[in-house]
Parts: sequence; structure tokens; C-alpha cells
Amino acid sequence: METTTALNVLVLIAFGLLVAVTGGVLYLTAADWRDRRRQDKEKRENRIQGRYKRKK
Repeated sequence: METTTALNVLVLIAFGLLVAVTGGVLYLTAADWRDRRRQDKEKRENRIQGRYKRKK
């Protein structure tokens, strides 16, 4: 009976760690994706502004 309880606790801890690590990876992936989109948008805006500056 004691071993079953200890194993259940270990399984729950392992599952909790799995969920926490997966959540962290998803968060970092989403943050990186947003940052890349922002950087791409800034690059496009800078290129457009550079074209207008040259024409004047």
C-alpha cells in the first residue's frame, strides 16, 4: 500500500513537471514568434522610409 502511494506521488510530480516544461517551451516559442514578427515589421517600415528619404 505504501509503495503504491509513493509511486502515485512520483507519477503526479513527473506529470506536473512535464506540463510545466511543455508550457515553458510553448511560451518561449510564442514569444520568439511575436518578436520575429515585430522585427520583420520594423525592417519593412525602415525600407519604406528609406525609399521616401532618397526620393526627396
